[in-house]
Amino acid sequence: MNLKIGLLREEKQPADKRVAFTPAQCVELKAHYPGLEVYIQPSSDRCFADELYAKVGVQVTEDLGACDYLFGIKEVPADKLIPGKTYLFFSHTIKKQPHNQALMKAMISKKITLVDYETLRWKNGDRIIGFGRYAGIVGAYNGLMAWGRKTKTFDLKPAYQCLDYNELKKELGQMKLGPVKIILTGNGRVSLGALELLKEAGIKEVTAADILTKIHAEPVFAVLLTENLYERIDGKAYDRSDFHHDPTRYRCVFRYYLPSCDILINGIYWDARMDRLFSENDTRLPTFNIKVIADISCDVNGGIPITIRETRINNPVFGYDPLTMAECPPYQEKSIDVMAVSNLPAELPRDASEGFGSMLLEYVIPELFKTKSQVIEYATICNNGSLTAEFEYLADYAY
Repeated sequence: MNLKIGLLREEKQPADKRVAFTPAQCVELKAHYPGLEVYIQPSSDRCFADELYAKVGVQVTEDLGACDYLFGIKEVPADKLIPGKTYLFFSHTIKKQPHNQALMKAMISKKITLVDYETLRWKNGDRIIGFGRYAGIVGAYNGLMAWGRKTKTFDLKPAYQCLDYNELKKELGQMKLGPVKIILTGNGRVSLGALELLKEAGIKEVTAADILTKIHAEPVFAVLLTENLYERIDGKAYDRSDFHHDPTRYRCVFRYYLPSCDILINGIYWDARMDRLFSENDTRLPTFNIKVIADISCDVNGGIPITIRETRINNPVFGYDPLTMAECPPYQEKSIDVMAVSNLPAELPRDASEGFGSMLLEYVIPELFKTKSQVIEYATICNNGSLTAEFEYLADYAY
């Protein structure tokens, strides 16, 4: 089966520099699937220049109408959708996000077939692909950058001004952290990316018990999992499957760690049924020691109640004043400084694109060549303008 694949220009603003496949991966695609044709829309923002694609035989063209599959990254603006086509991108619609309802309705009216990257999952429910690793890497880096600026001890170059991950890692060499205590929450892709960055920075990992009870003369960090953060309200033992099935049976015990945390890096999955890590009133307690929060999960008014809004790549941090319980300028003595960038991987677009394209090559492209793929079927939100069975709960949102 011969296929034509089109790579979309990212048109949601602010401009995103990422792409589904790098030029080198396009070469790999065409070598592995003889007869496959790859097209790409021109873009002055993309992290790989149009000329690099043209050199490897990818056709640079505005018109992708002849393509079987159109690959993007972020939401495609409703007025740019080509009727009747099959798209793959992050639509951010499965939670009925209000800001994307118009996009959902447009996909229905234009008889679009949408395979959402977020809904590509293995049988056990784990996501197949995503940008989580680089979200974690950049988020942790931004947290350290914020600490340096708050304490006026060092000033890291912003991640988006680094050419790639290698340059970002070199920046870490100028840090002067001192005996700071860092807590990282979660153990998914995001948290593993943050863990990778902290280790690259040469920060020592300690246990949850050690960060609570010991005095350290050097910077340290501890990883807290849900079993460290939550306990059964009725006193029974924590059970992971039970917690994920019904988190209302559990309360958060992060309050015990408040005196022992200078920087909080939050990478934990948030469910609205879960108890928050702390309350706004907790920020007024003398035991609340956190000065910087890198909220990588970035759920506004979610697990971190003082994440009151998202921030932008070029202005990643806002301050929160515990006395007024309102936003204030960051890097003040009284402020708790919050990094809440929602599109962190876009700060390292070359590395993030390469990692994402590798996952597409290995796990998704082979599924597109199958006569019938359960993976693709399950991830298809709408087919030719109609919601699939799995996503009929979106009916009041989509129609």
